Amino acid sequence: MDDELHIKVTLGNRVYPLKIKREEEELIRKAAKLVNENMRELEESYAVRDRQDLLAMTALFFANKALERNDAGDIAFNETTEALHKLNQRIAGYLNENERS
Repeated sequence: MDDELHIKVTLGNRVYPLKIKREEEELIRKAAKLVNENMRELEESYAVRDRQDLLAMTALFFANKALERNDAGDIAFNETTEALHKLNQRIAGYLNENERS
């Protein structure tokens, strides 16, 4: 299909062939770059040489970030829902008062 693309990305000095949707290419390449940068930072900070350990630590790092954002999104959603509920109650109260007038 025309919307599929075969690319190769390098993660931790290993090349991985991928079959992706064409519109995902930029995002995949950015993600691979972030993984490699994180692995390099961990290697420098902790003197870890084992690529598998670096990849596992990087996976944990990004999973943690995703969960933090998910939790923050849940909190924001709950706060927004509560604010909308209060606003809806105020509007309903206002409309009820005006119906009686």
